[in-house]
Amino acid sequence: MTARGDDPEPWAPVDHLPSDAQRMGLNRLVPDGALLELAGSLDSSKRSHRVVAWVLLVVMAAPVVLTVATILR
Repeated sequence: MTARGDDPEPWAPVDHLPSDAQRMGLNRLVPDGALLELAGSLDSSKRSHRVVAWVLLVVMAAPVVLTVATILR
């Protein structure tokens, strides 16, 4: 913050975390907070960001699918 405390510094990183995540104490230095920060900074109008979002979805869903498949086997 500046001396007056009303404007952030122009070089300060933009915070993409939801307010409820910040209230829980998450920030970009915590692994879960870093993942939320990454997902929150994705822009759906960019093709590469959509690809990253799909890759994240597959990576996060794969353990669940494999666990369910193991249980049902």
